[in-house]
Amino acid sequence: MDESTRKIQPVSAEPETTDPLRATTGFVYLLQALSFILGVTSVIGVVVNYLRLAEVRGTWLESHFIWQIRTFWFQVLWGLVGLVTSVFLIGFLIWGVVYFWTLYRVVKGWLNLAEERPMYAD
Repeated sequence: MDESTRKIQPVSAEPETTDPLRATTGFVYLLQALSFILGVTSVIGVVVNYLRLAEVRGTWLESHFIWQIRTFWFQVLWGLVGLVTSVFLIGFLIWGVVYFWTLYRVVKGWLNLAEERPMYAD
């Protein structure tokens, strides 16, 4: 192949080390999705987030980790509020809202990850 026909590969703004971290981010979204069936998998996901958070600092994946961590903690908070208020029946409404809110965040995050876009701060 001569010099005139050789294609120049674009230089990525992100280091190649983000590929395993991108897979980890997708794995956490999978764990969050499985939590609708198994429950406990979201706990495993947030543990993975905290263990790998330092590795994604300064990359576009950091916003996904923050998104996932906030999803988990707000889910726990409002799940507990729903539990306490379930004696007044409003808790069941709160659980329904938390369910769909969590579903939205998992789908939105996964779609942004697939398109290699960072999450916005919420």
